[in-house]
Amino acid sequence: MDMKRSYYEDIQLFSSVVVFFWFAVLIAFLAVFPFIFKNYYVYVANYMAINIIVAIGLNLLVGFTGQISLGHAGFFAIGAYGTVVLMAKVHMPFMVALPIAALISAAFGFLLGLPALRLEGPYLSIATLGFGFTITQVIGRIEFFGGRQGLHTPDLAIGPWHLNSDRDFYFLLIPITVLLAIAARNLVKTKIGRAFIAIRDADIAAEAMGVNLVLYKTLAFAVSAFYTGVAGGLYAFVLRFIEPEVFTLLMSIIFLAMVVVGGLGSIFGAIAGAGLLSWLDLELRNILSIPYVGQWLEALSKTYFSITGVSNIQYIIFGLIMVLIMLFEPLGIYGIWIRTKKYWKTWPF
Repeated sequence: MDMKRSYYEDIQLFSSVVVFFWFAVLIAFLAVFPFIFKNYYVYVANYMAINIIVAIGLNLLVGFTGQISLGHAGFFAIGAYGTVVLMAKVHMPFMVALPIAALISAAFGFLLGLPALRLEGPYLSIATLGFGFTITQVIGRIEFFGGRQGLHTPDLAIGPWHLNSDRDFYFLLIPITVLLAIAARNLVKTKIGRAFIAIRDADIAAEAMGVNLVLYKTLAFAVSAFYTGVAGGLYAFVLRFIEPEVFTLLMSIIFLAMVVVGGLGSIFGAIAGAGLLSWLDLELRNILSIPYVGQWLEALSKTYFSITGVSNIQYIIFGLIMVLIMLFEPLGIYGIWIRTKKYWKTWPF
C-alpha cells in the first residue's frame, strides 16, 4: 500500500529509485535529442515545449483552482509583445526582458482575477473572453507595438551565445520548460496549492476553514498568466515575427483543449495533452500530403464542402478528441495512464 507517513514524502521530487531512473533517462534523451533528429523535429519539440508551459499554467487555474479562462491568448500576447518591445526599444537583454514581460502578464492576470471573486462558470468565461479580445484590439491600434503590421524580433543572444537556429533555441527552451514544470509540481504540494484545490472543491467550505478567497483566486490567475507570459515571450522567437492576428480566440480554445484532453488537475496530464495536440496541430496542417488520406479528403471536400476547409481539419479532429475524452475518459490522458498503471500492477489477477 502506497501510504505517506510524513509531509516530506509528499513533497519529495523522487518517490523511489525507479522514478529517479526514468527522470534521468528523460533528461538524457532531451539532451541528445537535437543531435539525433532532423531540424524539423527540433522545431516541433520547441513548439510542444512552449505549449506545455501554457498548459501547465492554465491547468493551475482551471484544473487545480476550478476557474475557467478563455482569454489566455491575451496573456500570451502580452508576454510576446512585452519581451520583444523591452528588447528592441528598451534594449534589455533577453534574460531580463522575458521575466519582466511575464510579470506584466501576471499583473494583468491579477486584475482579471478580481471579477472571479464575484463571477463563476459561463459568466467568468465571458469576462475572460472579453479580456482576450480587448488585448489584441488595443495592441493592434498602438503604433508603439507595431500596429497591425506587427513586430520583428531582435537577434537573440545570451552573452556571447547567439541563438541563430532551432537547435540553439532548444537548449534554452527545454531547461526553462523543465524548471517551470518542476516548480508547478512543487507549488501544488504547498499551502498555496492545497488552497487552490480547496477552492476548486468547495470555495464556501474553504473560506469557512480560513482560506482567503480574494488572495488565492487572484493569485491563481496571476501565476497562470505568468506561465503563459513566459511561453508567449519564447513563442515570439519561434515565429521571429508577431502580429495581433496571431493571438486569436481559437488559440485560447486550443490551450483549454490541451488541458482537458491531458487531464484536469494533473501536471503530467497538462504535459501529455499539450504534447499530443501540438503534434497534431503541426502534422494536420499538411494533411493533403498524406498518401491516400489526403486524396480522399480532397475529393470529399470538392464533392460536399469547400477545399479551403481542409486546411482547418485539425480543429475538427481536436473537437472529436475532446468529445471522445468527455464520453469515455473524463480524466483525459492522465486517466488512461492511471488505468494502465493499475492494470499492470495487479496483473494477472
